[in-house]
Amino acid sequence: MCQPNVFAVLFLRLRGVKGVFLMAKIMLTAADLRMSYGDRTLLDIDQLNIYSTDRIGLIGENGAGKTTLLKILAGEMQPEGGRVRRFVQSAVIHQEGFTSPGEDQKLSALLRTRESRESLSGGEMTRNRIAQAFSLHPELLMADEPTTDLDEEGLRVLWKMLVDFSGAILLISHDRALLKSLCNRIWYLRDGKILDFPGGYDDFIAERDRRMQRETFEYEQYKAEKKRLKESAQKMVERASQVRKAPGRMGNSEARLHKREWTDSVLQLSHAKRTLQNRMEHLEVKEKPKALPEIKMKLGIFHPVEAKTALECRCDQLVVGQRELLRDTGFVLPTGSRTALIGPNGCGKTSLLRALMNDPDPAIRLEGRIRWNPAVRIGRFDQHHEQTLDMNQSVLINIMETSVYPEHFARTVMACLGLRGEAVFKPLGLLSGGEKAKTALGKLLLMDCNTLLLDEPTNHLDLFTMEELEKLLSAYGGTLLLISHDEELIRKTATRIIRFDGKKLVTIEDGRMERESNPSRTTEAAPDRSMEISLLEMRMAVLSSRMSRPLKGDRPDELQQEYFTLADKIRELKKQE
Repeated sequence: MCQPNVFAVLFLRLRGVKGVFLMAKIMLTAADLRMSYGDRTLLDIDQLNIYSTDRIGLIGENGAGKTTLLKILAGEMQPEGGRVRRFVQSAVIHQEGFTSPGEDQKLSALLRTRESRESLSGGEMTRNRIAQAFSLHPELLMADEPTTDLDEEGLRVLWKMLVDFSGAILLISHDRALLKSLCNRIWYLRDGKILDFPGGYDDFIAERDRRMQRETFEYEQYKAEKKRLKESAQKMVERASQVRKAPGRMGNSEARLHKREWTDSVLQLSHAKRTLQNRMEHLEVKEKPKALPEIKMKLGIFHPVEAKTALECRCDQLVVGQRELLRDTGFVLPTGSRTALIGPNGCGKTSLLRALMNDPDPAIRLEGRIRWNPAVRIGRFDQHHEQTLDMNQSVLINIMETSVYPEHFARTVMACLGLRGEAVFKPLGLLSGGEKAKTALGKLLLMDCNTLLLDEPTNHLDLFTMEELEKLLSAYGGTLLLISHDEELIRKTATRIIRFDGKKLVTIEDGRMERESNPSRTTEAAPDRSMEISLLEMRMAVLSSRMSRPLKGDRPDELQQEYFTLADKIRELKKQE
């Protein structure tokens, strides 16, 4: 295989000046990557290239190998086969682990980082990891779930840092709003292969739906043709059995003539039958598209709470260590409500949840009154779900241990969460963090509980599972209290919000929720001018790629016209700066 040229032309217009073009630089190339896990092929990738204009979203189901691929490309893990060449300085924002924020004081101030290892929240550790990676001033940035545990202010800062970043980005994220606004290319890791989709996340979803429709149509056509051929072959068999032999009293010459006619008829029918069987054998097999089953039963209603209120909390004071987090405040959970608990990193969301559960942590002290309705049966999910699961037992044994539903329904729920077929028989110790999280969530949903307390349930989940979890939670028949920084999850599942505001708790009911839940960051909110310019430049990079490698149905003249229109718009925006 020939060595790649470090530069490749992607006609990207410079600052909206017609006739001036940039050379898109190859940042990284990888070839013949092979990686397995036991008897399972995790990666089987022939070729990958990352260019300086790329903003790549790497997506796939939990356990598909996204983090493994990122570590291999970053040089932190060696593949079993293949090679990776990096031509520029790269840096990685890891999903987990403690790190110092680096020496860039401006970045540290922007991200409000802290050096101390002690008492750092999950969001504060994420801020440190972001600051450390950016302080290396890389040309290629790789990020593995960089929004994990970030509050609204942290998300806004990270969002702008990524949009303003001048190099290439390879991003693993469950933040759909970030993927939609940032990415101009999607790598979909499936069955060890990379499917490369030019365009953004919305383009990928549209193409995925088109492929599903086409595969469903082809499968139905395959089934119909196979059925028709089988029926025709069966008719040939029946016709052959109905061909009469010569009667015994028939004369010799007459009998010979009849026998010849009979033989010719049988041979013709046999030949026709073999032809049909041959067509069936050579019929291109079409697999049934993977479609998730629908949940027909409503979860969480085995023993409903009849009272109007599931919880009343009066908080005179919430103290964690030496810090006072809440004073003279409180809230209620109406029965059947789905409430999102939101607030900045370190404000006390998880501590309040633990106090409600009477957690024995001596550092957490709540003074006041917590009154749960006696009929409430609580199921709790926190980020240490391994404590509630047996790592030596299978997924199915773990969930059926406390399930009040039959096995076939339990497996349907797990299929919706992304654990299908033989996966439910695997020991948990062999599964990824995301697959363990799915098991913990499935176990909660199938228990005899009518109230769920969930602390960041989407951490480590893939995008497809998050969509199914949204459906399950929005149809949950019990009471839900949810801590999450995922705006789309909150928007689609919550009916009310409790927000930390200083040392008070502010409750936002139904109609006001959409307006007040996130005034600072939504995909529909008007971006500032620099962000809008960056987004337009990303779209220009997509058009450049499409012009150099047109897709079926593309019209180069229309692509070029859109490109020039965007260039003019960018020039006008820059004049306003």
